[in-house]
Amino acid sequence: MVASDNFADFLREQFAPLGGVTFRRMFSKTGVFCDGVMLGMVTENTLYFRVDDENRATFKEAESFPPLNYAKKGSTIDLAFWRVPERLFDEPDEFIAWARAALAAARRVAAKRERAKPRRKSSSRSGPGSKR
Repeated sequence: MVASDNFADFLREQFAPLGGVTFRRMFSKTGVFCDGVMLGMVTENTLYFRVDDENRATFKEAESFPPLNYAKKGSTIDLAFWRVPERLFDEPDEFIAWARAALAAARRVAAKRERAKPRRKSSSRSGPGSKR
């Protein structure tokens, strides 16, 4: 389920200090984007932040909740998004600190994906049957 309009409006207020946060429907969830990278996801009006090895310690408190997941072929696939503790919605400075840590993780993931993209080979050929 995607974020309700009310919850999305609430999150816009929470994320305001980051600037430029947008929401996009994705796979029956809502992606939370900033600067073109996905720092979070919302499902059933629950916010999850992106986690990686570098920000895992910051999000230690969130380990007590199951990560965002989905079912595939009878298995549960855990995603690298951890549930944001509800108390953070009452602590805006800490919420933004977590959001910045999630954004940094999202940028690292995007950079890693960019480096992993296969490079295109030159289209010039000089073998038999090539036209010049």
